[in-house]
Amino acid sequence: MTQPPIVTPEGFLAHWQGHRRLTRRATEAFPEDKLFTYTAAPPMRPFGVMAWEIHQVSELTLNGLLTGEWVEPDWRQGSSTDRAKLLSDWDGLSARLDAEFPNVDLNFFAQTHRLPWGEMTGWEAAIYTIDNEIHHRGQGYVYLRALGIEPPAFYER
Repeated sequence: MTQPPIVTPEGFLAHWQGHRRLTRRATEAFPEDKLFTYTAAPPMRPFGVMAWEIHQVSELTLNGLLTGEWVEPDWRQGSSTDRAKLLSDWDGLSARLDAEFPNVDLNFFAQTHRLPWGEMTGWEAAIYTIDNEIHHRGQGYVYLRALGIEPPAFYER
């Protein structure tokens, strides 16, 4: 008897997209004039800059899982200070995830890949991407609280 996987690709995608929806709501919670300028603890970066990083790491991961090419982004690209641009690009990538993630070869998750920050399996890269998002969203929550703004409930994805 074959045991089902603990997490199916569909379940993993739903989990990832839940985090993306939550981070999007956190991005929207920032006042327009604070998203790309405010930091509660310099030299930490403003949340808008971290949101672009989350976006770029997620895009790198999807592209890498699909093609085997893990090209380091130009971290200066995609750093517009326009919230509408960030959210538009964010939504575009969310749509790409829904459309393209199901095409990832399941064997690819077990294979080791060379990413810009080291070697890891496809599974580890996918988990890293979500961990990175959670880490930076947590920083954004601290910023929102310092601004007197209640962040979105973390469990409502």
